[in-house]
Amino acid sequence: MQSNAHGYDNAASADAIAAKGGAYLGIALVPISIGDKSLRQLDRAGFRGARFHYMRHLAPAAPIDQVIAFAADRLADIGWHLQLHFESGLIHELAPAIARSPVPVVIDHMARIDAGLGLDQPDFHALRELLEHDHVWVKVSGAERASRQGPPYADAAGFARALVADAPDRVVWGTDWPHPNLDHVPDDGVLADLIEQTAPSEVARQALLVDNPQRLYRFFERPLGT
Repeated sequence: MQSNAHGYDNAASADAIAAKGGAYLGIALVPISIGDKSLRQLDRAGFRGARFHYMRHLAPAAPIDQVIAFAADRLADIGWHLQLHFESGLIHELAPAIARSPVPVVIDHMARIDAGLGLDQPDFHALRELLEHDHVWVKVSGAERASRQGPPYADAAGFARALVADAPDRVVWGTDWPHPNLDHVPDDGVLADLIEQTAPSEVARQALLVDNPQRLYRFFERPLGT
C-alpha cells in the first residue's frame, strides 16, 4: 500500500511490486484529477485500488461525493476498488455515499472503532449495517489501534470476529506495518496470533487470507505490464 509519506508519487510502491514479479499488488494514493493514462499506467504496474483518507492528522481528502463520482467515472472502467480510511465517528456521515458506490469499497482498519466502547456502540452498528451491502468490504486490521488494553489486544478481537462472521467473503487482513502514528511499536507476531481468534475455522481463515484477497485484488488475472 502506498505510504502517505510519498503522497501521490507511487514510484516506491511500484518498484516494490515490480521486484516481486506479480507476487505483490498495491493500492495507490491518487488525486481525483488524475488522468486516464496515468491510471492505466498504475494498473499495468500492479495497482488495484485507490485509497482516500478522512483522518484529522492527514491532509484533507476530496469530499466523499466527489470520490464516489470519481469511482463511477474513472475506477469502474479499470476494475479498481476504493479503500477508505476514516475516524469511526465519521461513519454515519460517510455511510450513504459508501452505500451507493458503483465499485467495491474496502473500509480500512475496522473503521477505526474504539474497542473500549463495546460491541453495541453506534459506530460499530453502522459498520455492520454497511456490510449488508454486497459491494462493501472491511479490512480486519488495526487491532492495536482499536484496543484500549494494549497487547495482546484481546479487547479488539471480538470486533474482528463479528465482522468475519457478518461477511466471511468480504473481509481481508493486514498488519498495518510499519504502524505509523502509533504510541508503541506492535509485535507483528502478536497481531498474527489474533487471526485464529478472528477467523476460528480453517474455512474462514482460507477465505480471509487467500480466497478473498485473490478475488478483490485480481491476483493472476493477467501478467503485470500487459
